[in-house]
Amino acid sequence: MQRKAYVPGVAALLVALLAGCSGGSGGGDKTDDANPGNVGTATVAAQPGKYRTLPEPCGAVGHDTLDALLPGIRQIADADQRDQAYAGDATLTYDTDRKVGCRWKVASPDATDHLLVDFERVVSYDNSVSDAALAGTIFTTKETAADLPEPAASSSGTGAESDSASASGSSSTAPAPSASSSASASNSTSSPTASSSSSSSSSPSSSASSSDTPTDLQPRTLSGLGDEAFIDDAVSGSGSVTRQRTVTVVFRTSNVIVTIEYEEQPATVDTVPDSKELQDRARNLAAQLADALNG
Repeated sequence: MQRKAYVPGVAALLVALLAGCSGGSGGGDKTDDANPGNVGTATVAAQPGKYRTLPEPCGAVGHDTLDALLPGIRQIADADQRDQAYAGDATLTYDTDRKVGCRWKVASPDATDHLLVDFERVVSYDNSVSDAALAGTIFTTKETAADLPEPAASSSGTGAESDSASASGSSSTAPAPSASSSASASNSTSSPTASSSSSSSSSPSSSASSSDTPTDLQPRTLSGLGDEAFIDDAVSGSGSVTRQRTVTVVFRTSNVIVTIEYEEQPATVDTVPDSKELQDRARNLAAQLADALNG
C-alpha cells in the first residue's frame, strides 16, 4: 500500500518539471518578440552607377578636334609621325574599367601644345551610398581644391558670366569660396591677385597672376555640361621665360568624372596664349565627350 501511495507523488513531480520546461520555451519566445528590429529587416542597397565601362581614351578625340587643339599636328611632314601624333599615348592604369586616360603633345614653330583627357568611373562599396553620390563627393573635392573665385557681379550678362551665375545658383553642393578668393574677386577690377591652379600635379603654380585672364573668363563653374562642371585657367612663368597657359575643364556625368587639361606654351617669350581661344577649344571638347557618354 505504501508503494501505491509513492507512485502518484512521482507522477506529480514529472508534471511539474514538464510545465517548467514549457514555461522556459515561452520565455524564449518573448525574448525574440522584444527585438523585432533584428528579425526580417531588409536593407535596400543604393542604386549602381549609370556607367559600367569607360571609353577607349585615345580614340575618344577625333582628328578634326585634335587639329583644332594641336595646330602643329597638321604641319608634321612625315606621315608615320603624324599618325603617331594623332594616336596619342595612353596613361598608365591598372584597371581600365575604373580609370583611363590619353596624352598628346605636338610642337610647332609657334608653340607646343599638350592635351590630357582622363576618365574616372567611381564605384561605391558602401550599400548606403550610390556610385553617383560618391562621384559627386569626389567632384566637390576637386572643385574645392581648384579654389574658384567668387563670380564677379556684372550687368553686361556675357555668356561666360551667365554660365557661372547659373551654375552657382542651381547647385547646393558648391563649396563656399575662401576669404582670400573672395577678396580676389572683389578687387579684380583694380588689382587682380593670383589665380588658382588646378588640383592636378601638372597644373601651373597658383602664384601665376590672373591679370592675364579677362574677368569674364576667370575660373568658374559651368552650366549645361554633364551634371556639374567647372573650368580653371592659369598662367605660369614670367619675366624672361615663356608664359604657359593651362585650361582645365572637369565635369561629372552620373558616376563618371572627366578631366581635360589643355596647355599651350608659345615659342617666344613676349607671347601669352589667348585665354578665350584655349577655353573655347577645351569646352568644345568637353561637350563632345559629354555627348558621347550620354549617347
